[in-house]
Amino acid sequence: MSKTLDHGEGAARGSGGVHRPALHPLEPLTPDEISRAAAVLVRDRGLGDDHRFVFTELHEPPKDIVNAFRAGDTWSRQAFIVLRDSAHHRTLEAVVDLSADRVAGFEEIPDAQAPMTKYELANCKAVIAADPRWQEAMRKRGVTDLSLVTIDKWASGYTGPQDAPDRRRIARPLTYVKESPLGNAYARPVENLVVTVDLDAMEVLDVTDTGVVALPPTRGDYRPDQIVDPRNTPSFESVREPMKPIVIEQPQGRSFTIDDHALSWANWRLRIGYTPREGLVLHQISYVDRGRERPVIYRASLSEMYVPYGDPGDTHWNKNVFDEGEYGLGGMANSLVLGCDCLGDIAYLDAYVNDHHGQPVRIPNAICIHEEDAGIGWKHTDTDGTGLVRRNRRLVISVFTTVGNYDYGFYWYLYLDGTIEFESKLTGVLSTGAVEAGVTPEYGALVAPGLYGPNHQHFFGLRLDMAVDGERNDFYSVHSEAAPDEANPWGNAWRQVVTHLDSEHAARQLADPAAGKAWLVANADRRNALGSLIAYKVELGGSLTMPFARPGSQQANRGGFTTRHIWATAYDPRERYAAGEYVAQNPGGDGLPAYTGGDRPLAGADLVIWPVLCAHHVVRPEDWPVMPVATVGLHLKPVGFFDGNPMLDLPAEGGHTGHGEGAACHGDCGCCSTG
Repeated sequence: MSKTLDHGEGAARGSGGVHRPALHPLEPLTPDEISRAAAVLVRDRGLGDDHRFVFTELHEPPKDIVNAFRAGDTWSRQAFIVLRDSAHHRTLEAVVDLSADRVAGFEEIPDAQAPMTKYELANCKAVIAADPRWQEAMRKRGVTDLSLVTIDKWASGYTGPQDAPDRRRIARPLTYVKESPLGNAYARPVENLVVTVDLDAMEVLDVTDTGVVALPPTRGDYRPDQIVDPRNTPSFESVREPMKPIVIEQPQGRSFTIDDHALSWANWRLRIGYTPREGLVLHQISYVDRGRERPVIYRASLSEMYVPYGDPGDTHWNKNVFDEGEYGLGGMANSLVLGCDCLGDIAYLDAYVNDHHGQPVRIPNAICIHEEDAGIGWKHTDTDGTGLVRRNRRLVISVFTTVGNYDYGFYWYLYLDGTIEFESKLTGVLSTGAVEAGVTPEYGALVAPGLYGPNHQHFFGLRLDMAVDGERNDFYSVHSEAAPDEANPWGNAWRQVVTHLDSEHAARQLADPAAGKAWLVANADRRNALGSLIAYKVELGGSLTMPFARPGSQQANRGGFTTRHIWATAYDPRERYAAGEYVAQNPGGDGLPAYTGGDRPLAGADLVIWPVLCAHHVVRPEDWPVMPVATVGLHLKPVGFFDGNPMLDLPAEGGHTGHGEGAACHGDCGCCSTG
């Protein structure tokens, strides 16, 4: 797919027009800027109602401008916009120079489908509900009150050449029937019914009904006043007594500061960004080490989320959805609520996305920032009973998004010891199927009579644009192995093996937990005081299951990034997404398989790493009717980045110096240095 617009390199210093010294170059677009970008584009390109604004986001300036920025510097402030021209069946990209009040770039992207908009999905539901073929399918299942029917958004997948992105713009929604207006729609799926809709024409193309399966009899409610027991009778008495409250207090206030979107906490410095596709983005993560600010990551984001289903049934075989590339996570973020989503002394940031007219849409309290106790940071008790202990703490930056049935929390943690952690929390409601009474599903698990959850997986592809102590980095794999016999006379010796991965093909890596395999991103130009690498280690933990789609299937072709646990590439500003820029109706091959196809050298590169996590979901009854949180994540740990424990200078909590007269010191209060 040819591209001439340069996403991330268009905002050049010194271009014509009025410059904007008031904002940092990475500040997200303001509501006024989103609105002005749309107005300039409509004015200069004569856009009409057939042009739908999909995404409007900051056109990030080049790295040299960002890294060299000082207060008072000037640059050209720009917006990057993706549009759908429904009248001419085109996907368009534009760059609007807000400083110069002009369109700086405008082009059609061939063979590309932009993500679906909320406007399209809402209209799609109305078109389906009016279709007589769909209505007949409802009557066959005894559904007469159509107000109880829910039509759930689902992307089209790629079922063959008829789905090619240059032919039509399609979705394949599924149907559910609530038991009551406040009921759980996913408790009563309409099995074997798939509708194909052209989103450009807003026309139902096909209604495929391969046989009636009775709607499951259970309600699946989870609201406290609606809960029923398995026999479908009210069981309000089963709601527990409230637990005694846990109160989290910071009587002296929070320990972090926020200036616009610049965040300072302890020794950490970073900027918070937001895009309608990725949602939360972290920029310029650095650590102040003895007065020197040392970079670690230039840009960190979730670049794609892919959910393929492992059930060959007529309703489910084509369920493989890319939640960023086909919908956009940023626009589906929740407004977070104190005491429910976040506890403590909270700071919130609003996020702004756009509607289909290009106007700003505010998501209040989209981003939550707070501190949490993280247990013991370090501790030692000497033989005389004296000891020291310090508690660790972490800064939490989080968002929660709802993508149809599932809810996902995305959390970035920064620790006092220099560790960075990413965690995804999965909850919400299963995407369900119906079976006849007495049938045991082979490719899923029963969760209620006549109702099952199909096997599926959630793949999270991260993009970490690394800058470990500088822009030039190297990539290594590390694993442990027993020493050979000639060097191992007692049979106990083992060592760590470090391998330099000097090209993109070499960096296509699989994990090996039995060997303790991990990866290092190291500064290419300097060593630490001990002569060792200055590095951060990537540890993927247990989120290592592989995809099960057969080679040649649409899932295998479209989700190619899931075939490795980590990838690495040389930086390219257009390579932002693990599955490629335009995923909808794409037969596959884009994204990381294409990015790494040229096998660029990685030695001393401006290095981007792409860890891939998997939540392998074999459904259990406890996942119904609403799923307890499951987690996947990774750690980035300093290895040789510091000369020693970076928490040695951490003061004791509360300023205590001892346990008081007559008390033995065991270090348990996190404060004492003498007995």
